[in-house]
Amino acid sequence: MKTFLKTAMLSFLFLFAFQQADAQLKVGYINSADILADMPDVKQMQSNLEGLQAQLQKKGQQMIAEYQQKEQDAIQRKERGLLPPAEEEKILQELQAKQEEIYNFQNEMQQKLAEKEQELLTPILDRINTAIQEIAKSEGYAYIFDLSSGAILYADESLDLTQKVKAKLGL
Repeated sequence: MKTFLKTAMLSFLFLFAFQQADAQLKVGYINSADILADMPDVKQMQSNLEGLQAQLQKKGQQMIAEYQQKEQDAIQRKERGLLPPAEEEKILQELQAKQEEIYNFQNEMQQKLAEKEQELLTPILDRINTAIQEIAKSEGYAYIFDLSSGAILYADESLDLTQKVKAKLGL
């Protein structure tokens, strides 16, 4: 009975201490999607990406047109009986190589667009993050959450227990 009473008292004290500590934390949130939608830099970035995408798509369409032309020429030559079997095999190999080149170009195009987007977006996100940190520090926020992603964007470093947990685990 005494053990139960001691455990209950300790639990109550920890709960009370936690509620007191929790009451002192100032928490806020933002909606990063809303912020990004209103930034002129993001609109400029999207315009740049659309221009790059159009340029890359044009090159891809040229590659496809070349492939289709070569394929059509081979079909016409074969129908007229002007395509020996050895040359037909060579053309088939060239067409397969061209298909692979088109496929690789499409993958490369997607990768280039993603890299360019990241390159253009990084300084914008850095500016947003700096603003969040400045607001958090000046107004005393311990945590700021992002409503659109659920991520913690700022945490008061004095509340970080990572090193204590590592020490406790012997890491």
